[in-house]
Amino acid sequence: MRFFSSASEAQGYTALFVPFLNLLRDYDLPVGLRELLELNQGLEKGIVSSLDDLFIFSRLVFVKRVEHADAFERAFAFYFYDIDIPPVKEGDEALFGTEQFRRWLENEILSGRMPRHAFWHYGSEELMRRFWDTLRQQMEEHHGGSRWVGTGGNSPFGHSGNASRGVRAMGRSRNSSALRVIGDRRYVEYSNRNQLREENLRQALEAMKHMKNEGPYSRLNLDETIARTAKNGGEIDLVFERDLRDKISVILLIDNGGYSMTPFIEITRILFAKMHERFEDLQSLFFHNTIYEALWSDFYRTRAVETEQLLLRQPDTRVVIVGDAAMAPEELELPGGALNNYTNFNSPSSISWLNKLARRFPRICWINPIPKEHWQRAHGAHTIESIGRIIPMVDMTLGGIKEMVGRLSG
Repeated sequence: MRFFSSASEAQGYTALFVPFLNLLRDYDLPVGLRELLELNQGLEKGIVSSLDDLFIFSRLVFVKRVEHADAFERAFAFYFYDIDIPPVKEGDEALFGTEQFRRWLENEILSGRMPRHAFWHYGSEELMRRFWDTLRQQMEEHHGGSRWVGTGGNSPFGHSGNASRGVRAMGRSRNSSALRVIGDRRYVEYSNRNQLREENLRQALEAMKHMKNEGPYSRLNLDETIARTAKNGGEIDLVFERDLRDKISVILLIDNGGYSMTPFIEITRILFAKMHERFEDLQSLFFHNTIYEALWSDFYRTRAVETEQLLLRQPDTRVVIVGDAAMAPEELELPGGALNNYTNFNSPSSISWLNKLARRFPRICWINPIPKEHWQRAHGAHTIESIGRIIPMVDMTLGGIKEMVGRLSG
C-alpha cells in the first residue's frame, strides 16, 4: 500500500483504472481507493504483463468474498472485452427479464434475423439457446474490446501508444484463459442478486448468530475432511459434526392470500421449510396482504390469533414477514381497511399494527419476493414504499436474505 507524505504528492499521483473501479461499484462490489492503490502498486512493480495477468491480479485485489466473484468477472468482461454477460446462470428463465436479453432480442429483430413475434415463433427454450450461443461465439472470437488496445492509442496497456504510464503487454493473451474462466460462470450461484434456491438459502441462514451444536454427529465437514486427509498422506479421514441449531425465538408471518403471491409460492415454500429446519423455536402465522388485529395459525386461515397476543412476546424475538406488500392503499392506511372486514369499519388501520410490531420487535424484517429493482414500478409501489419506511424490507435474493440475517442477528 502506498501512502502519501503530503497532499501535493497525492494530487500529482495519477492512478490507472479509475473508470474500472467505478464500473465495479456499478456492479455492486464494495471497492474503493485502497483497492485501486493496491492495484496500481502491483502494476508499478511489474506483476502484470498480459491481460490474463491483469485479470488474476485484479481479482485478488478487488474480490474479498465469493459472492462478489461473478459480478467482478462480468464487469471485467464488459470493460476489457465489451461483452455484457447477464447476471443469471445458463438455463435460468430469469434471463428473459434482463436488460442484456432484451437488447439482444431487439437487435435480432431489427436486423431481420428474427421475426417480430420471436417468442411465439421460436418459444422460450429456443430463444434462450440462441442467446447463449451468440454470447459464447462473441467470447470465442473476441480479441479485446475498445479499452484494450494492442498497438497505438491511449491505452495504458499494449505498445507504441501515447500513454505516459502503463504496462507493456507483448503479443496475444495466453490461450484467452481469462475470458474462458469468465465464461465458466463458476460463482454465479453465490451472487447476491441470484435467486434463492435450497442450496444457497441454507448457506445464508447459517450465518445467523446464537448457534449451538446439537444432535448426533451426522453431518460431514468437507473442509476438515480434506485437511485431515492431506495430513494423513492421502488416507481418507472422514470428519463428522453435529447440526447447528439456534435457540432464538422466531416468528414467521406469511402472506398466503390473493393472486399476487401465486408466482412466488414455490420459493416461499422453500423458505418456509428451511427456516423450520433451521430454527428450533419458530412459530408460523398467516395473513392476507397485510397485518391487522388478527392473524391465522393455519394455512386456510380458519383459526385466528390476535395480534395483541403476538405483541406480548419478548422484545428480542425475531420477526420475519414474507409478502409482496402490494395492495390498494386503503387496505393499508384506512381504519377497517381489511378485505375480509365486513362489520368493524372502525378497527385500527394496518399501518398502526405494523408500527406496533416495529416498536415491539427491533429485530424485524420484511422479505418481498418481488425483485428490488422492480419495487418502484410494480403494482402496489405505493404500499411497498410505505411499509418499507416502517419495517426494513429486503427482496428474496441471496443478498436480501443475507441482509435479513444481519438485521436479525443484531
